[in-house]
Amino acid sequence: MPAIAAGLPIREYLLVCLVTAAVTFLLTGLVRLLARKVGAVAYPRQRDVHAKPMPRMGGVAMYGGVLAGMVLAFHLPALRRAFDYSSDIVAVVVAGGVIVLVGALDDRFELDSLTKLAGQITASGLLVLFGVSWFYFWVPWEANGGGVLSLGPDQGALLTVFLSVTMINAMNFVDGLDGLAAGIGLIAAAATCAFSIGLLVERNGDVQVYSPALIGAVLAGACMGFLPHNFNPSRIFMGDSGSMLIGLMLAAASTTASGKMDYSAYKASDLIAMLSPLVVVAAVLFVPLLDLVMAVIRRTRAGRSPFSADKMHLHHRLLEIGHSHRRAVLLIYLWAAVLAFGAVSLSLFEITTVVWGVGIGLLLALLASAVPRLRDTRRAR
Repeated sequence: MPAIAAGLPIREYLLVCLVTAAVTFLLTGLVRLLARKVGAVAYPRQRDVHAKPMPRMGGVAMYGGVLAGMVLAFHLPALRRAFDYSSDIVAVVVAGGVIVLVGALDDRFELDSLTKLAGQITASGLLVLFGVSWFYFWVPWEANGGGVLSLGPDQGALLTVFLSVTMINAMNFVDGLDGLAAGIGLIAAAATCAFSIGLLVERNGDVQVYSPALIGAVLAGACMGFLPHNFNPSRIFMGDSGSMLIGLMLAAASTTASGKMDYSAYKASDLIAMLSPLVVVAAVLFVPLLDLVMAVIRRTRAGRSPFSADKMHLHHRLLEIGHSHRRAVLLIYLWAAVLAFGAVSLSLFEITTVVWGVGIGLLLALLASAVPRLRDTRRAR
């Protein structure tokens, strides 16, 4: 294992991330011009927070950055294992291309929800066809601290498609403020990459761990390169082409990091080591998934389609209680970062230290979120 003998390929992952960011940043300006030319423009609606027409389809630039990062990684000997021992990266490139195409068409023509869902299922199915699927699942009800549930091909495929479509729509739902989806995508991808590198150390350079770390690094770079164009005041929206790409790549990274792990390789008493991959998967997308669940329940109770739009998302509520546009986005960043990196820390530090750290972080996030309400209450008194 020459790459491991010489040390972890952290510099190579960082290089791929920065190159992806640079290419995405440069392509975004060109895509902005293209979006205006082809009519991929978001005009203000009642539920929107922007006041003037804004070009979208930024996901096309992000996908271009992803391709550049993958090509660079292919030519780096230290990262070549991600391509030599699995087809996970090819799966992400192909499925990502499909989801970006569907998203770009929606950015231009505003496809109906069923057509978009069909595209999401197709892209998720492509992941499965190329081998990105859940094979193992830890269950707590077995004796002696739990056991491992080995999934059959059909079960694994259904679970993978379900989780992928859920993540895609979660990121799509949360994309409502300038820089929000890109920032959460950056935090989630960085956390997934950090967790995967930790697995790389723990499993002595297991070739299966190279793929999720690379997917996380490339996605983090794409979000980082797009964010300067998209943070308030935004000059371009990523559109469905971008938000759905983020959701798909996070689903692929989570599946390759957790779904292929044979938990029987761990001691039954080491519960945190066995659960940490699943905790990371849940934590990195806690905010958008919570928003998704709340939106589905709210719309279904009102007798409307779960995919119908409204102005009651978490970010809208932060604006309503008095936060500025930028502060609302930064607060959601804080919530996502505390949860994501707190989950990653479970596999790196003692649980007591992590619980205290996450508890303090959540308390600070809660207080910061409630500042306008507390100020209004004090003024009323």
